[in-house]
Formats: sequence, C-alpha cells, structure tokens
Amino acid sequence: METAEQYKACTEALAEYVHTAGFTEVVIGLSGGIDSSLVAVMCVDALGAEAVHGVYLPGPYSSEASVADAQELALNLGISAFSVSINEAYEAFARSLSDSCKEKWYGLASENTQARCRMIVLMALSNAHHWLCMNTGNKSEAYMGYSTLYGDMCGAFAPLGGLYKTDVFALARWRNNEAVAEGKVPPIPENILIKPPSAELAPGQEDERSLGITYAELDRILFAHVEKGMNAEELIAQGFSAASVERVLARVKASEFKRKLEPPCPDVAFYA
Repeated sequence: METAEQYKACTEALAEYVHTAGFTEVVIGLSGGIDSSLVAVMCVDALGAEAVHGVYLPGPYSSEASVADAQELALNLGISAFSVSINEAYEAFARSLSDSCKEKWYGLASENTQARCRMIVLMALSNAHHWLCMNTGNKSEAYMGYSTLYGDMCGAFAPLGGLYKTDVFALARWRNNEAVAEGKVPPIPENILIKPPSAELAPGQEDERSLGITYAELDRILFAHVEKGMNAEELIAQGFSAASVERVLARVKASEFKRKLEPPCPDVAFYA
C-alpha cells in the first residue's frame, strides 16, 4: 500500500467510525508528540477543523517545549484547544496511594497513574460535550505493551492502530510535504518530527531508552515476526541480535492480554 493510499485508508475509516457511532465531533489529548499530532491532522482531514477539539494535559514531568509544540500544531490546524492540568488530580492519587504502594509507588504505578488521570479528563469531556475520544496509540506500542491499560489505551477508535511507529513518522512527513506542495503551512511542527519520542512520565524519559531498542530495529523485528510469522530462530538467522529478538518476543507474548483491549483501527499494511 502506497503512502497516500495508507493515509487515505486511515482517514476514511476514522470518518466512517465517528459518523456510524453517531458523533460529529472528537476530542484528542495533545501531548506535543508525533502520534497525537498525526491523529489530530487525520481528524481535521476527515471531519473538518471545527469538529476537532484538542486538550493539553500537562503533568508533573511535562516539558514547556512539548506544550509549545502542541499549541503550534493546534494553531496550524485551526482547531479549538485548551489546557487541563492533571497535577492536582495526580497529587491527590499520590497522597492516597503512596502509603499502600510504599516504595513501589515510585515507578510504574506513579507513571501509569499520570496516564490514567489524563484519560479521566478526556472521557469527562467526551461525556459532557458528546465528543468521541480518539486513541493515539500505534502498532509498535501495542505489540510491546508500551501503553497504559485504562490510560492512553483509552479511546473509541485508533487511527494509527494499524501503523508501526516508523509508519507514523513516514506518514507525518508525507502529510507535511503534501501541504508544502499545495503552498500551505506544514501542519506538524518540525520539532515534533525530530525530537526523541517520550511519554514524559518521568524525568528525562525517552521511549527508545525505555524499550531498550530503536524503533527502526524494533519495527523490522515486529514486521518479520507479526506479518511474516518468523520465530526466534528465523529472526536471528535474518541477522537480528539474539538479545534483541529475545527481548522483543518476550514483551510481545507478555502483553497479549493488553492487546485484547485495544480499540478498533484501520486495516493498513506495513510498507516501510
């Protein structure tokens, strides 16, 4: 599937799902990252800027640069956008849970609580305004379990759910290039395209460092394993390191229960 076809398939599926569900408007959490940015662009292309509502959800580790990137994206797209801080909600949970979680609060429990606070805000807005909440996850994250159950896995539809992370970057650059060719401002700020992906749930956190592998290598392994059915021995024979293969396949197996709860997504082929 060519890039243009892939993008068209995602936006058409998005529009069909929203309208079939009886909604006319959507809400998206804008993190200043590549995934939420591309989802916002797809929503505007599918539904029109007036139907898309962005929400900045700064937390204790959100950088000013990411908020600025999200604001620039919203301005480029011409969508309504506003900020709802999760700091007070997160601190309330921290006070309530830190004693019972003890030292284990400072880690995954704390990080995932931030993601769940964000989804509480988005779902409240969805209920209050009849806006369908969009999921911003991708296929790489889903297969690695690199997402928060009942947190950023929330949302009725995942426009990027059939795309690997390298697909997401390729489609984002393609969409920007299309805008330039039409004499328009590229919708996705360049800084979003070049900065290291991060969920910003801990100081200095970066996705590839947390995963222990680059997205480029990860997607090659996942494609060979998921789309072509290669097992560990076959992957190693293809030249992938045994350590990387073992790490990736272990996480794929361990996160299967979470993938069962992923929202529906377009059926698009990996092409990179």
